[in-house]
Amino acid sequence: MGDMVLCEVSEGVATVTLNRPEAMNALSRDLRNRLAEVMRAVNEDDAVRAVILTGAGERAFTAGLDLKELGSDASSLGAANATTPADNPVKAIEQCAKPVIGAINGVAITGGFEVALACDVLVASSNARFADTHARVGIVPGWGLSQKLSRMIGIGRAKEMAFTGNFLDARTAYEWGLVNHVVEPGQLMPFCEKLARDMASIDPQFAANYKRLIDDGFAMSFADGMALEAERSTAANSQVSAEEVEARRAAVQERGRGQ
Repeated sequence: MGDMVLCEVSEGVATVTLNRPEAMNALSRDLRNRLAEVMRAVNEDDAVRAVILTGAGERAFTAGLDLKELGSDASSLGAANATTPADNPVKAIEQCAKPVIGAINGVAITGGFEVALACDVLVASSNARFADTHARVGIVPGWGLSQKLSRMIGIGRAKEMAFTGNFLDARTAYEWGLVNHVVEPGQLMPFCEKLARDMASIDPQFAANYKRLIDDGFAMSFADGMALEAERSTAANSQVSAEEVEARRAAVQERGRGQ
């Protein structure tokens, strides 16, 4: 049996690949355990400043929990409500304080959809599709889908997906604001690698703190999120000198002209 989760680091970017293409990258117990190990390792690796998460092959990002494993072992159902990174792939991804780009190369179904939503930014291949089949399988989501999706695409659209189990194609996902970009299959990884290198060029501690601020505020009411920003911004900005800002200004302007 090969490694169920591959990891390659280049130019500050770790590419993490769910590697069960013969099973549509289904989230077996072993794969979930390995994903937790890999995400913990890339988070602790100072050479890594950004992460791309994708699936092997072109059929699937991940089809979610391994239904064959669920059907043969009743205890496996507990994974839907697991709270440890070793069993819950969303928690495994959330271990990483660095930006995580989801390169959605194929279908992201049910638990796989939840894994996609754990990423900070989504880029979809034109043959990517998303589906929430929890209701059809008879398992209530436990990795965040019921709350995250409605906040991203609107409650009516989220309910349509939940109550039909129908697929959402990549172009519609883009129009609904679920994914940031849609590219042709052959351009998915090059596009994500360029985006990740842009993210990797930011000071890593600043990026981690900014990511935490966005995520923590997203989980609050708007008013509480604004108060949180004021609190953390005041504390952080009081440590920044005018000389530091001036030293960075020329580089920011030069980069802007290049774009």
